[in-house]
Amino acid sequence: MRAAWYDRQGPAREVLQVGELPDPWPGEGEVRVRVSVSGIHVGDLGKRQGWWGSTMMFPRVVPHGDGAGMIDAVGLGVDPSRIGERVWIYLAQSYRPFGTAAEYTVVPARHAVTLPAGVPYEQAAGLGIPGITAHRAIFADGPVAGQRVVVTGALGAVGRAALAVARRGDAIVIATVRKADQIADALAAGAHHAVDTAGGDVAARILEYTGGEPIDRVAELAFDVNVATDLEILRTGGVIATYATGAAEPRIPYWPLGFKNITVRFLSNDDFPEQANETAATELTAALVGGDLRYPIAARLPLADIARAHELVEQGSASGRIVLDI
Repeated sequence: MRAAWYDRQGPAREVLQVGELPDPWPGEGEVRVRVSVSGIHVGDLGKRQGWWGSTMMFPRVVPHGDGAGMIDAVGLGVDPSRIGERVWIYLAQSYRPFGTAAEYTVVPARHAVTLPAGVPYEQAAGLGIPGITAHRAIFADGPVAGQRVVVTGALGAVGRAALAVARRGDAIVIATVRKADQIADALAAGAHHAVDTAGGDVAARILEYTGGEPIDRVAELAFDVNVATDLEILRTGGVIATYATGAAEPRIPYWPLGFKNITVRFLSNDDFPEQANETAATELTAALVGGDLRYPIAARLPLADIARAHELVEQGSASGRIVLDI
């Protein structure tokens, strides 16, 4: 099969290779997916670069945890009727060496989620890591119906999914974006209200919208920068569910958080409970089918251009996701 891989960590153009590898075959409880589109997430870049102190768990890695395609073979214990099924894939390269940057990938059957015919592969191909993280950020501490939820970085990959699932969960959803000209996009993506951080006094403008009523939970993109604002807007007993930070070792205002009995939930996608993954996958698929979640696609590149695709993701694309056509 045609595939991309790296045998050591480092810059994309120095370590990524494209060539032929043996076709994989599914083991017990697994399915093989002929990949159509492979998604790229910052976590894939981190594993390849060695960010956050990560090391290679395997001597050779085919990158990317997310993708979409069609099941073409099943292992022992999997219903053969799944052959020919359109699916989106998550955790393909979590504690496993070979992800979706290849013509074929093998995953546990439960990590290949049925994808209805009306949903394009490119929409589902990058859903797993950001989408399941978003769902966990919103729902890990219970239902949100009637609650006031703030989603920071609302137009990012996680943010868009968080807006969609929070809105579908009947929350009152408030988004933060960087610039005023992004407010309309945040509202279109599912927010009831949006605030640009460039305008200053973010906490006051959020609470003005709620009539002074405090926020129940925050899905937080930038814990280090925003924790003070989160403290200002959250109710006693509220939740910060954070999945990223700029500073690796941020200062934490222990006593202010403690006095308000704030729960700070730190999230990392590789190790969510399996039931949480499956619940998220079901709801995210429904959000795609219902049109509540859509990702703008900034670029679709061929597998041969994987190094360029990684560089584009590293640079950050405000206009949408980068995917590989396999």
